[in-house]
Amino acid sequence: MTKEECFFLGKIVKKYSFKGELLIKLDTDEPDLYENLDSIFIDLRGNLIPFFLESSQLHKSELLRVKFEDVETEADADALIKSDCYLPLSFLPELEDDKFYFHEIIGYKVEDKNFGSVGIITGVNDTTAQSLFEIDRDGVQILIPMNDAFISKVDKKNKTIFVDTPEGLIDLYLEE
Repeated sequence: MTKEECFFLGKIVKKYSFKGELLIKLDTDEPDLYENLDSIFIDLRGNLIPFFLESSQLHKSELLRVKFEDVETEADADALIKSDCYLPLSFLPELEDDKFYFHEIIGYKVEDKNFGSVGIITGVNDTTAQSLFEIDRDGVQILIPMNDAFISKVDKKNKTIFVDTPEGLIDLYLEE
């Protein structure tokens, strides 16, 4: 299993007890979907290692309290703190037609109401206050905010996102 085949679930933030229990800070809007997992992948030195769960339950809404098989002591638990946790992409719930996961839209075309064909989505920049579509147009990167007001339609069948951006936004990237 590779990271490309998985999504980031969260990070192990601290121990919960003296019996090897840990708390995972979940990176999700719906933590209850991940309450009864059988296993997760933990990134240990760049390798995704499967860990099987004896038990798991939500703790204070965005924390998942877990007890892994074969993690019995504080030392075992200490070794996992600050590790990233992953699940296979197949665990993601289906989204409504106009909603999408960032990894799903890589390769989608972007069509602007006024400008026309903008280019192909190569990534999503979510390190800024507002997430941005990273679009390649013949070697030029164009950034469009992922704002609900700009996104007119998501056509998953034809892998196209239709946007209506403010006049001149796309041209800013194309002027020399």
